[in-house]
Parts: sequence; C-alpha cells; structure tokens
Amino acid sequence: MPLVLILISNPERPALDDAFLVELEQTLPGLTDVTWLSPGVAVEMVVRASVDEGHGIGSLVRSKLGNRPVDVAVVPAGARRKQLLVADMDSTIIGQESVDELADYVGLKREVSIITERAMRGELEFEAALKQRTALLKGVPETAISEILARHITVTPGARELVATMRANGATTALVSGGFSAFTGPVSGWIGFDEHFANALIVDSGLLTGQCQEPVRGQKAKLDALRSLRRRHELGDNDTLAVGDGANDLLMIQAAGLGVAYRAKPALAKSSDVRIAHGDLTALLYLQGYRDQDFAV
Repeated sequence: MPLVLILISNPERPALDDAFLVELEQTLPGLTDVTWLSPGVAVEMVVRASVDEGHGIGSLVRSKLGNRPVDVAVVPAGARRKQLLVADMDSTIIGQESVDELADYVGLKREVSIITERAMRGELEFEAALKQRTALLKGVPETAISEILARHITVTPGARELVATMRANGATTALVSGGFSAFTGPVSGWIGFDEHFANALIVDSGLLTGQCQEPVRGQKAKLDALRSLRRRHELGDNDTLAVGDGANDLLMIQAAGLGVAYRAKPALAKSSDVRIAHGDLTALLYLQGYRDQDFAV
C-alpha cells in the first residue's frame, strides 16, 4: 500500500508554495498525485514506499523544510477517514488547563500549574497529582466554575471545524479529560461533541470539598473510553483517531488507528507517530484527506 505525505502549516500563517514542492519532488523522485488541500496551508502527495520507510521519509522532508513552520506526517493511503474521534480537553480542545484556571480563582495558579506541568510531562503519577491539585481547591465556591468558563476558557482554533466535519461524515466524537466534568460538559456542548468523560468534583453546601469522586479517571480511563466506544460502534482499531498533548494521553494515542500529539509535551511527542506543532486542529482533517471545501461549521 502506498503512503501519503502530508505537509501542514497554520491557516493564519501559510508557509507552503509550489516552489518548495518542486524542490521536494527533486529530493523524492516518484511523488505522485500532489493535491492542495488548502492553498498555501496544506498539501498531500502519494509516496511509493513501504510503511517501514515512512519514518525516514518524514525525517528527510523535515530536513528540507529547514525553519519553515510546517508539520510533516506520513500515513498509509488506505482508510484515512476515521469514524471515531477521542480528544483530550485541556491544552488540546481548549487553550487552558481548567484545573489551573480554577486554582487561579483562589490565587494558587502557580502552585497548581507546577504540579500540572510535571504530571503532563510524565514526571508525576497522574491520579496522585490530580488529588494533590484538587485538595488545594477546598472551599472554592461552585459558582466560580461558570465564571471561569465564561471569562477564561477559549476554544482552540479548528476544534469546531474538526468535530462538525467528522460528525457530518458519520463519525462519533468524544471529549475525554483527566480534569472535571463541570468543564467537559459545557465545553462539549459549545463544540458539539457527542459524549464527554471526566472526573466529578464533590461539592458540599455550594463549596468544593477538595475531593473528587473515586476512582480517579486518568490515563487508563481515557484508553478504556476509546475501547468502549470502539466496541459500542463496532469499529476496528484503524477507524479511530485520538488526539492529546500530555503524558496521560499516551495509551489512547497508541491504541488509535491515527494517534496525534498536538502541541505536545516531550514525553508524548517522542512516542507519537504524528505530531502537530504548527497547524491548528484542522490539521487533523487534512491528515484524513479533507479539503477546505469539505469542512462543516
């Protein structure tokens, strides 16, 4: 089966042109079916090579790009459009870490952010780190969550197009998080996810108790969610797409047919076949062969 080489830049800063493609064709003879998915932003082409050669091709193309802010992916040509999307929330579908924003409400963002960063880098066991951060939130009024959602949480560019387009083409979409359902519920509603999975905060008399319901949903829970959805919808491994940024997303990304590390921490980036560092979340549509005109909004 041939491979597809996909080059993706940020829609706000197009970084591709025909001149570079001419250079690339001289470096990789035999490229065929060059197709612009979005002029200046994303392009794909067929490479006659084995899957084992894909990594070397990607490295060669990256060396040719130099300092151009362009992501490179090499994927099998078959069955590219996925029927299940499982997406991490914090720093992936939204631009913030929701637990850190909650801590900021009581002036503890710095302390909590340090724990969050270490957990996302894989330096701390996730479940213990979440309990440690949650304990610092004791006494925060539950009403703070709606205020934070309204004032501080922003949707990552391309998230709405990603979910809407996949759903329009028959896919199921799920938002998963090691954070809290008080955030995933509203965020999934804003964007249009079919389902969401997260931890539940315990509230007493309108105040956070500093605890969340057991068992804590971490890395394995995300993997379990992917597998459960796959079974429920009678899908194969290759029918699934997973995306995340932190170490606790690793298992689900490795289990997906297409696993994407998005603006990822090093622990995840080095273990993922596809890494998006420059494009926005529409990159996940280009990886599946969608063109701009195919996008639903």
